[in-house]
Amino acid sequence: QVQVVESGGGLVQAGGSLRLSCAASGRTFSLYAMGWFRQAPGKERELVAAISSGGRPHYEDSVKGRFTISRDNSQNTVYLQMNSLKPEDTAVYLCNAVSVGDYELVLFSSWGQGTQVTVSS
Repeated sequence: QVQVVESGGGLVQAGGSLRLSCAASGRTFSLYAMGWFRQAPGKERELVAAISSGGRPHYEDSVKGRFTISRDNSQNTVYLQMNSLKPEDTAVYLCNAVSVGDYELVLFSSWGQGTQVTVSS
């Protein structure tokens, strides 16, 4: 089991940037594909980006070209660099290990607390 702690959120104006971090526990972290998700009030949780154990990224269309996902296996950490933020990016951002065959399928039922991102217009 991988347990995670997300950080780096905050309040930013539209067009601004934030860098989120997902620190994971467990010696097997490097073996897992990892995903960043977000959940806005009244909406279902959605996948934002994912990264394979080897570092290959995947992005949903809504963030392609603006967000960059990366990982540092030596630090057991996954990052999400968010640029050109929009008000519609406002949400709680969470990370979890994901299935290699389907990045929307999370592997662990336990989630971290997430980190709040608020983008003002």
